[in-house]
Amino acid sequence: MSADLSHVDTWLFDLDNTLYPLESAFMGLIEARMTDFVARETGLPREEARALQHGYFTEHGTTLAGLMANHGIEPKAFLDEVHDVSMDALIPSPALRAAIARLPGRRLIFTNGSLGHAERVLTHLNLRDLFSEIFAIETADYVPKPSLATFDKITKLHAIDPPMTAFFEDSEKNLAPAARLGMTTILVGPHAADSTSEHVHFRTNDLAEFLSSARLQGSQA
Repeated sequence: MSADLSHVDTWLFDLDNTLYPLESAFMGLIEARMTDFVARETGLPREEARALQHGYFTEHGTTLAGLMANHGIEPKAFLDEVHDVSMDALIPSPALRAAIARLPGRRLIFTNGSLGHAERVLTHLNLRDLFSEIFAIETADYVPKPSLATFDKITKLHAIDPPMTAFFEDSEKNLAPAARLGMTTILVGPHAADSTSEHVHFRTNDLAEFLSSARLQGSQA
């Protein structure tokens, strides 16, 4: 059955592993550069640096937040370096473009990545013109999702009414504060169907198909 999203007039989308498939392995390129950065800055062997990187991600929400808290890393240098990867793994999807284009109301990006990274990826995927705003990690003062303070900031900055908002994410934990605020939450990705969390309202491994079949305002789909 199609999802009833006829109450939604604001559409929030995560970027990485949400607007392109996890299977592209694009994020793996960025994560590898993060490991290189951590190893260089800490002097740790690469495997230990990778373990620290994942520990910071789990504890702080992003590797960057952990590096800032524990090593005084300047965020722009980190973001510029780790996002400097080839875009060849990302293939634009006409089906996804058409599915997002049919959504009524506002469409915004809500990412823990940098503004420059979001602009670059969206442009490469031929999706940039479909989104009115990008709320990136700089906009959040480097406090990443799932911080409730960051959710509060985006809702106030863009006058978002949570009960009329849908949020699409590949991270289950990042959907928890959205559900708490009253947003409709959609978990995206190959493991979405395995989720049993109450704060996940819908699950899909095919974002284009999910959006194309959803019931929208003024639509009988």
